[in-house]
Amino acid sequence: MSEADGSGGSEPDEEYLPEDVEAVRGALVEWYEADHRDFPWRRTTDPYEILVSEVMSQQTQLSRVVTAWESFLERWPTTADLAAAERGDVVGFWSDHSLGYNNRAKYLHEAAGQVEDEYGGEFPRDPDELSELMGVGPYTANAVASFAFDNGNAVVDTNVKRVLYRAFDVPDDDDTFERVASELMPDGESRVWNNAIMELGGVACEKTPSCDAAACPWREWCHAYDTGDFTAPDVPTQPSFEGSRRQFRGRVVNVLGEYDELALDELGPRVRVDYAPDGEYGREWLLGLVSDLSDDGLVEVDDRDGERVARLRR
Repeated sequence: MSEADGSGGSEPDEEYLPEDVEAVRGALVEWYEADHRDFPWRRTTDPYEILVSEVMSQQTQLSRVVTAWESFLERWPTTADLAAAERGDVVGFWSDHSLGYNNRAKYLHEAAGQVEDEYGGEFPRDPDELSELMGVGPYTANAVASFAFDNGNAVVDTNVKRVLYRAFDVPDDDDTFERVASELMPDGESRVWNNAIMELGGVACEKTPSCDAAACPWREWCHAYDTGDFTAPDVPTQPSFEGSRRQFRGRVVNVLGEYDELALDELGPRVRVDYAPDGEYGREWLLGLVSDLSDDGLVEVDDRDGERVARLRR
């Protein structure tokens, strides 16, 4: 892969990314656009409204941020309104809504004044310029550039690192995470991409993953899903269930519960997305699971016209 392929970096990390990067990108965006958490700041491209949401979201549960965000913008709907407010009122609001360190309110108030005094009421659009605003670090600047102007770089936070580490076996190294994230993000699509990969880390690839329940779009390529090793930089111990034979045995039972019976090659892809009849996770692997369940009295297996057919024991 190269820059001509629509990637963002100059030195492609081919050793970590799948060959069909376009399919990986498309799967994630399609998953996100089909269904995602409906936070109100995801419905706006106003940089002020997005900045307020980003500052409020620092170490504060998003469920609590929604009400505070709406109330804050009702009281101070523009940077001009906020800049003209008494700092004590802004800090008091912050404290009343339990939004964490009060200096964030102070910095947000000062940043609004900068936008009014130094930028004529218009937000800068570039992450580097946004970083000049009081209290706006590189991450927040990039988020505002991405979600307001579609002009950001790849977001790399703890959730994104966890996703990249698990999905593509990216080593726990900040520079490598940055390069791979940049390479993976489609050019000029930072708004949808950063929202999508953060959503993936927030609902499917949490510390305890929900790969199947959240219909993770990267299961086909995911190293962790393939190996069952769901450790990550912020998850030092491996969950005991995810990726285990016990989990796949449960999938066999669940799938057979939906059908009267299935041949192994029909059952396999419904149990594991990378099932291949003659592959590592193929008929022999699946037959081992089914045989275990048969020994436990849960499943019956018959030979029919040269095929193994499985069904739940009734």
